[in-house]
Amino acid sequence: MGAVPWVSPRAATSYVGREREAAQISTALESARLVTLTGPGGVGKTRLAEAIGAESSTEYPDGVVFIGLAELSDGDQLPYLVSTALGMHPTSATPLQVVLEHLSHKRILLILDNCEHVVDAAAAFASAVICGEARVLATSRQSLAVPREQVIRVPPLSLPADGGAALSDVDAVRLFAERAATALPGFELTEDNSDAVVAICRHLDGLPLAIELAAAQMRTLSAQQIAERLAGQLPLPRAAPRTVPQRQRTLGATLDWSFTLCSRTERELWARASIFAGSFDIEAAELVCAGPELPLEQVVVGVDGLIDKSVLVREDHDGVVRYRMLETIRQYGRSLLDMAGELDAAARRHSEWVDRFTADADANWAGPEQLSWIGRLNLEQANIRAAVDWSLADPAEAGAVLRLGSRLDEYWIYFGHSRECRTWLDRALELTTEDHPDRVRGLTGCALQAVWHLDLERAAVCLDQADRLLAGRGEALTDAFVTYVRALAAQIRTDPRAVELAAAAAAVFRAHGQVRRELHPLWIYGVTIGYRRSDVVAGRRALHRMLALCEECGETRYRAMAQFGLAYLEVERGDVAAAADLAEEALRNLAEVGRGSGTAYVMDALAWIADRQKRHERAATLFGAAHTVWRDIGSRPEIAVSGPHLSHVASTRAALGATGYERAHAVGRSFTYDEAMNFALGESAGTAQAPHIGLTRREWEIAALVAEGLSNQRIADRLFISPRTAATHVQNILVKLGFRNRTQVATWFTSMKISSG
Repeated sequence: MGAVPWVSPRAATSYVGREREAAQISTALESARLVTLTGPGGVGKTRLAEAIGAESSTEYPDGVVFIGLAELSDGDQLPYLVSTALGMHPTSATPLQVVLEHLSHKRILLILDNCEHVVDAAAAFASAVICGEARVLATSRQSLAVPREQVIRVPPLSLPADGGAALSDVDAVRLFAERAATALPGFELTEDNSDAVVAICRHLDGLPLAIELAAAQMRTLSAQQIAERLAGQLPLPRAAPRTVPQRQRTLGATLDWSFTLCSRTERELWARASIFAGSFDIEAAELVCAGPELPLEQVVVGVDGLIDKSVLVREDHDGVVRYRMLETIRQYGRSLLDMAGELDAAARRHSEWVDRFTADADANWAGPEQLSWIGRLNLEQANIRAAVDWSLADPAEAGAVLRLGSRLDEYWIYFGHSRECRTWLDRALELTTEDHPDRVRGLTGCALQAVWHLDLERAAVCLDQADRLLAGRGEALTDAFVTYVRALAAQIRTDPRAVELAAAAAAVFRAHGQVRRELHPLWIYGVTIGYRRSDVVAGRRALHRMLALCEECGETRYRAMAQFGLAYLEVERGDVAAAADLAEEALRNLAEVGRGSGTAYVMDALAWIADRQKRHERAATLFGAAHTVWRDIGSRPEIAVSGPHLSHVASTRAALGATGYERAHAVGRSFTYDEAMNFALGESAGTAQAPHIGLTRREWEIAALVAEGLSNQRIADRLFISPRTAATHVQNILVKLGFRNRTQVATWFTSMKISSG
């Protein structure tokens, strides 16, 4: 929905050199829809792509998005990763379909980093994406071999030449000096150390990662000592085959050398922490990495040492510190584990930690810490995927996936991981026997996800199998969960039995004190009996109980759902003013939870309310804003909320006429997510000059120049941008306003200036 802002994937460090390469890449992106940066590990492909993303953010009105693929072990997961990066949460449609539709008309730059280990999936995805307006900048040790791909090989940093430029102008030397000053504050290039620094950079072939690792040793060694040690060890290792390129051998030897300079604690931690995917925090490191060779109290010491040596990168996430390894360093650590025969044991400890973490999150879901757990779950997605992949590789471990996939169902569904979760459960069910103790949990969890995908046939098969396995076991809560899933399926089919099924499930959960599990059946019961059977009193009673339970336990997500359910009833059967208050409060609660599928429902409901209030232009604009949110979750209001949606669309269209409706609808579709949220809550849509139009600040500025009669070339000259960029902005303005030519833009802009005084 609208522009996705550029956010650097890691804490920024100074960026040295690459001016020529950056200019070459920027020029290539003007004509090629796919540009791939290739080169050996450690040459700086990722850092160069990050810099291009930061420098190009104004060139792409719909945003620049960085997507790191290093955490993926299965290329099939790539669309899930991309949809999450784009802030999308597909539920019913497949993520790839949703992403491609979302990107089809967007001027956006996707940066796909570290493609080499999933190159086939990356190539297929990039090939599909570049059929639209999107552009892809990929980094990989090999090309993607996609038609129309432009490959740019990233060379090492420039090295000193005899009689050449001043050392301060040589990129490799500049990088060493800047990183050395970080490790040893006050360090400067002098006549005494410059020869040693030059020798270091030459020994390391200008490879940025190798130079950074060497510079990190300045805390304990002088430049001369580092140069002497490198001269004695590089370009080892001798075991490297002659066919391995020199620079690859240089980096391998540098990693070996860096490893030998680590303390025993740091070495153990380097190897063991490489089992994490993505990033990790100190608590996870202590649980996964501590052992006989690495006492618990030494883990934090090892982390501190590895940060100093540039083996770990520190990241700050809303007050929580996490750590990450660059992929080349991580792969080196995993090779150490493998050679020591400890890779499987480390993976098992990691899987057990994920099992405990998700169990804790599930146990505390419906409580005051819910928002904190959501934040932690978002950060741990890469580790969860890695644990699932390892468990599914061995049938004896598949039970862990049955447990994990049947927990946190609200999280998987709301944040767009539902299909991924169902895939995990399907595969785990195939690997486990019918007598597995966690099989019923897996079947019911799989059935619930299938219902959300509207695959009611698959859901019924899973539920029937669960019923057969449960027969005679007397597990009342599990029986009630099966009944609840059947109630949800019945509600989707508009089957009147949903009322009785939901009531039965809620009664069992209530009797056993299972507050969290009572909440959704109450919603199904309240909305169905109140809307389908017109028993508003009974519906209100159930939904008010749901709301009270949420407030008592400090739950946020279900609270928003209860408020939406009450607004649903009031706008159709009761007090429209009360409906407006409830829906706005629901939207504010959802904003706290984070972007997810519930926003589409509430935004649509606010459009119904506006129609009931005779605010038809606002209603049409909200329908447009909601349209984009529905699309981004892979669903449609004609299915999810068909009755009230179709009724109020018809009413609004009749009031405005086809042209007026489409114009307001287009404005809503043009909003960014934040603009849509602000507009829905009756606040500014986020553009200071034209808050109700949905133009960005730059588009408003260009519209003013169009009104002056300037051509694209003159606009480009005035704003110091390329003519191509100016043309793209003008085209976006035409699309957003529903105009066909520049004269209409000029007339509209003049009228807007007059009306705003």
